[in-house]
Amino acid sequence: MSDAFNDREKGYEAKYKLDAEAEFKIEVRRNKLLGLWLAQEFGIADAEAYAKEVVIADMDEPGIEDVMRKVLADIEKHDATISEESVRAKIEELDAIAAQQYRDELDA
Repeated sequence: MSDAFNDREKGYEAKYKLDAEAEFKIEVRRNKLLGLWLAQEFGIADAEAYAKEVVIADMDEPGIEDVMRKVLADIEKHDATISEESVRAKIEELDAIAAQQYRDELDA
């Protein structure tokens, strides 16, 4: 009986690990897409490099607020007319897109 419980526990641990890994990959992809969108809005030639900066900004703390601080500062720096509400709405939109892209890659 103990083996069945141990197997079940290992199964839950494996699922948790896979779910956490998927969530991380989706967040990274979302942040990259956000960076690419903002680079286009700012007229940045090296969009990939800027997108990488946005991804790295998310390593400061859990949640999206570290990314928000970075991109809002960049919006101000580039004197862009993008509101915080627009950025948050774009993040929600890109989160869904990133999740779908991740699922599509799994199915491929």
